[in-house]
Amino acid sequence: MGWLPRTLLVAAGVVALVYLGDYLSLVYRIPNGRAEFGTVRVQQVYTVKLKNKKTEYMFQPPQEEQCVHSLFPHLGLTPCWYLERHRKQEIDY
Repeated sequence: MGWLPRTLLVAAGVVALVYLGDYLSLVYRIPNGRAEFGTVRVQQVYTVKLKNKKTEYMFQPPQEEQCVHSLFPHLGLTPCWYLERHRKQEIDY
């Protein structure tokens, strides 16, 4: 086995271990009542492409979105660090 496949295998293993550790730390904190969930105010913008090649924007009122304080998304929630950086969410319609 060459050095490239071995390096990729080791990198994938490290990422898997970090993800598993992040998940286990979150699951361990939930029963103890210390799980760190948060909310971030985000604004969704629907972008509608019209037939005349123009784009119409429909702004929704800002709303609170629940997030989890972790490195990766878990339990169907987005990490808070990601939502903090992406407060304006464009949705193609």
